[in-house]
Amino acid sequence: MFTGIVQERAPVVSLTPFDGGLRLVLGLSAPRRAGLALGASVAVNGTCLTVTAVSEAGVAFDIIHETLRLTNLGALTEGAEVNVERSASFQDEIGGHRVSGHVSGTTVLKAISRAGGEWRGTMALDPTWSAYVFHKGFIALDGCSLTVARLDREAGTFEVALIPETLERTLWGQREAGAVINVEVDVDTQAIVTTLGRILKDPALRAQLLDGEGV
Repeated sequence: MFTGIVQERAPVVSLTPFDGGLRLVLGLSAPRRAGLALGASVAVNGTCLTVTAVSEAGVAFDIIHETLRLTNLGALTEGAEVNVERSASFQDEIGGHRVSGHVSGTTVLKAISRAGGEWRGTMALDPTWSAYVFHKGFIALDGCSLTVARLDREAGTFEVALIPETLERTLWGQREAGAVINVEVDVDTQAIVTTLGRILKDPALRAQLLDGEGV
């Protein structure tokens, strides 16, 4: 599990194709490498990846073709940067929201507006996960825990607002219109909406609920 609070931007050291996908090596800082074991989970642009090697030269991850297809990791180039968060432990402060690292899909940054210290980005709202996006609800974008500041279902867009600190610490300060962004909808919202939808479509389940028998 992750919290959606990005810990650092890490450079891509190398990208090496293999039969099953792509080996990604990141130049994580010494504090971020400390205690990092093989098999550990790290969120890279919000995508949960498994550590396959650790050295001073970098930390390696093997990414399968399905993950490359569903996320923006397939478009990485050497020297590019990614958002990084190590998995949460029980004593960590949860400053964002519960993030699984299982990316729902990608969106496109359609427009950017800057006014004073606030940055607003307008994103495309994909119909495959739009039912789980709500005004003031949580959403993880490239691994950052953000709040939906505006939602326009008719236009098929939503907005997020970012403060200067987030722009400085994450990739968002470098993003331009047209960028492809990884999206993870809030897992709790997804569970509630999916369960309620199942109940409303099934007369027997609705009857059980109304009778107080549970579902």
